[in-house]
Formats: sequence, C-alpha cells, structure tokens
Amino acid sequence: MPDRPHDLTGRTYLITGAASGIGAEIARGLAAPGACFAIHTRSNRDGAEETIAALRAAGAKAALFLTDLAEADAGRHLVDSVQARFGRLDVLVSNAGFADRRGFDELDTAGFEKSASVIQRAFFEMASAALPALCAAPAGRVVAIGSFVAKRFQPHAGKFAASAAAKAGLEALVKALAMRLAPHGATANCVIPGYIRKQAGAHSALTPEAWQKLAAEIPLQRLGTPQDVAALVGFLCSPAAGYITAQSIMVDGGLTA
Repeated sequence: MPDRPHDLTGRTYLITGAASGIGAEIARGLAAPGACFAIHTRSNRDGAEETIAALRAAGAKAALFLTDLAEADAGRHLVDSVQARFGRLDVLVSNAGFADRRGFDELDTAGFEKSASVIQRAFFEMASAALPALCAAPAGRVVAIGSFVAKRFQPHAGKFAASAAAKAGLEALVKALAMRLAPHGATANCVIPGYIRKQAGAHSALTPEAWQKLAAEIPLQRLGTPQDVAALVGFLCSPAAGYITAQSIMVDGGLTA
C-alpha cells in the first residue's frame, strides 16, 4: 500500500456493498494496519471474502456481514452487529444500492419502494443506530455514495426514475445528519459518481459500444473508475477533511458541469 499523509489506523469502518466495484475499492483504499473493517454484502460472499483477504494482507482486521438492507430494520441490526463485534464504530460508508432501470411510466409501486428501502431507509436506519458511536468517535465520518442520475435528466435518457428519487433523498438525509454531527466534530458528506467502469460485467447496465459513446460526452474523455471514487472517499474519511461537511461532491469527469 502507498504511504498516506494522514493516520487512518485504529478505526472501525462499516462499508456496505463492499464485495465488488466501488465499495471494494473504498475498503482497499482505507486499509491500514490496526484498522477494523465490517464488510457488508447482501449475497456476494465470494467477492466479500476477496475484499477481506486484501484488507488482512494490509494488516487490518476484517469480518463479513451478510444482510439484505431491503428488509425493515436491517440497517439497525447491521450496525448493532458491527459494534458488538468490534466494540466501536468510527466511519460509516453507505455504498449499497439498487439500480431500477425503468423510466417513470414503466415504474410500479413495488420498484419505487424497493429503491427507497435499500437507498434511503437503510441509510437512515444505519445512521440512526450509529449516531451515538459517531458522536463519541475522535473523528466520526459518514460518506454516502449518491448517483449522478439524480442530477442529470434528459428526454432520451429518462431511466432510473426510482433510483434518482432515492438518491436525491439520500443527499438530503446526509445534510440533515451533518447538522446533527457537527457539534461533535463529526462530518457527513455525499460522493456522487458519474459513469463508472466497474470490474464485473454483471454490474454494467450498458453494452461496450454504449459505454464508448458515453465516454465521448464526458469532458475528460474517459469513464471513471472505482479508484477515482475511492480516492475522494478516503480523503473525506481522513483528519484532513475535518472542515468539509454537508457537501455533495461530484466525481464525474465534468459530465454535470
């Protein structure tokens, strides 16, 4: 691992959706000797075990937590389990999501509610359960992963209606949480990726040809990577970011400028 300008050791992290893609890269980027990681996934045990192996190789402690965050109170139970295992919680990174690719006129109530449950309600449950620990932590941090689909709407690209609504609500929850944490020196921010090339084809909503077309629309002329997102999350979790809170920060190569 490269040298870091900030000390991130001795902290306990809960990272949801950390079996692959952005979540796994965030975990690897935060790995440090003595740190403890709760690695969450709904069902990708193999991917989560790979993340855990990388963390342990870097000298960190790590444990797997299998939870379906769509279920009521799952977020609270997850946080309680993490604190029971590690005795503390310093950093919450909410990355788990649900991508409903339907447009407004295709959407039904069940799909709308599932997006809201996994993205908004689960975050609220986790943050509520973790609030005492985050307030007591020397430098409590919350980072939620949003999405540019809540920022960029076009007639020919009107998919992800439920996901967009849920991610927009997530940003509002993060700002409200930031105000609650601020008197305790803790922060909460939202990181909003643009088009990100993930390592698993199963994660891709588009064909390779469509990805190439999209890259041409991005000012930086390339798709983002999980490492691009993880770099910002790592900074926001560090002591150097102690005066940054209640912000929604784009990582999109200039797409939404």
